[in-house]
Amino acid sequence: MPPELRKDVRLLGGLLGEVLTESEGPGLLEDVERLRHLLISGRARDEDELAAERLVEGWDLARAEQVARAFTCYFHLVNLAEDHHRARVLRSREHELGNLRESLAATVTEIRESQGEERLREQLRGLELRPVLTAHPTEARRRAVVSSIRRISTRLERLDDPRCSEQEAADARRSLLEEIEILWRTAQLRQTPLTPMDEVRSALAVFDWSLYDVAPRLYRDLDTILSPDDAGRRPPLVGAFLHMGSWVGGDRDGNPNVTSRITAQAMEEASAQAVRFLRARINAVAREITSDEEGTPPSAELVQRLAEAAAGDPERMDEILQRSPGEPHRQFLILLAETLPAALVEGTGARLLDDLRLAQRSLAEAGAGRTAYGRLQDLIWQVETFGLHLVELEVRQHSEVHARALEE
Repeated sequence: MPPELRKDVRLLGGLLGEVLTESEGPGLLEDVERLRHLLISGRARDEDELAAERLVEGWDLARAEQVARAFTCYFHLVNLAEDHHRARVLRSREHELGNLRESLAATVTEIRESQGEERLREQLRGLELRPVLTAHPTEARRRAVVSSIRRISTRLERLDDPRCSEQEAADARRSLLEEIEILWRTAQLRQTPLTPMDEVRSALAVFDWSLYDVAPRLYRDLDTILSPDDAGRRPPLVGAFLHMGSWVGGDRDGNPNVTSRITAQAMEEASAQAVRFLRARINAVAREITSDEEGTPPSAELVQRLAEAAAGDPERMDEILQRSPGEPHRQFLILLAETLPAALVEGTGARLLDDLRLAQRSLAEAGAGRTAYGRLQDLIWQVETFGLHLVELEVRQHSEVHARALEE
């Protein structure tokens, strides 16, 4: 085992031991450790394997459940340490070796050298990536457990930061103990049967946890690799090529509980989540774009749109103007965030994209290229990728149902 990984496993295992002792007394940790050592030595010694069986048989049901739960938490933490170390190794290799094999940078270089710039741009224009979230209810972990593991990962990342002071490291360790205690006290199994909508919500949580941020980061990385010298101050060379699909809530061939009502509800929840995210993201970008109208004059088109909004809803615009006086680009973005639910009724993100690009053009024409093609471009990529529907739902039906429909 690599030393860094061994260090993380020992740290997390030791902290779990502290939590077990604090919560249940030293006896539980002693039972867990005795069983762990017997299972390790039992790989080579039959008598130790038999001793492990006798140890487990001697426990009452409550103790057996506690030990099983402790091992479950331990394996969660070991898997987390392995993931953490894998990311550490990849970062280290990229730092030492440059472009890693099969990375975006290596792929762009290879195509450029073998096929030329024109062919590279042609392939980018036709690029599509369509991952699909599949429905596997037996593999679904409780969202509370997954959330707890993610928080532990964040705390572990803090300890890996070489800039971390002694006090910060001590606080990170304390925070790790808190999160591991939460994991220990969180039921690993659901108290009620898993429903199709539970599956839907678990799948949608993946967008909050990673996919919203991964998409623009992917496009940004590729755009920078293509033309690093002017990246971030010119129109992007990369369009949105990632489009998410899902079976969850539409897999009627594999789950009799998935009905047309469930499918409709799955689409409604996905759209509602997309709107919540985009509204929050537009507001976040608006808070950062504070360019004043003297130094960054708005385009005539943007001025006209603000005037139309003021004529149509003077009370709303008056409130926005008071919040952001002299900041027309910020005013326009705030307006978009507040009227976004109306765009959902239209069922398309095209209008929202047009409006965001209008703001982007206005900023670029005023000379604020980095503002136009920075966070605002990330937001545009997110709208292009997820729209107001979030994910394309694939409705799957059993062939016998299709056959009956065709006969009728």
